[in-house]
Amino acid sequence: MKISHEKKQQAFSRGIWAERLAAFALMLKGFRIVERRYKTRSGEIDLIARRGSLVLIVEVKARTSVEAAMEAVSSMSLSRIEAAADHWLARQPDYHRLSLRFDLIAVLPRRWPVHIPAAVSFRN
Repeated sequence: MKISHEKKQQAFSRGIWAERLAAFALMLKGFRIVERRYKTRSGEIDLIARRGSLVLIVEVKARTSVEAAMEAVSSMSLSRIEAAADHWLARQPDYHRLSLRFDLIAVLPRRWPVHIPAAVSFRN
């Protein structure tokens, strides 16, 4: 099944809007957005936010429910996000004192974004 150009454009616009709303919600919680749509050859991170030494690697999903947002994060996308996070972290002069956390923000219809801290643990 081929998705039309118009549908792709709508999904892209919805994603940009969801990321902006998620960034605003994080800023209200005292985080500073240090990167939006951070891209590397190995992956992409929707938002990177920082408060003190805590760095959030944030995946933003615009879905109809929190459950659907959580299910939309596949193990393959997690490995790509982890690779991009490693790349970003290696470029930070104070990397040795930073705490990294993977969060999910679900942007739901007609609701404030749902922030799920520590949604996934990369390293055991």
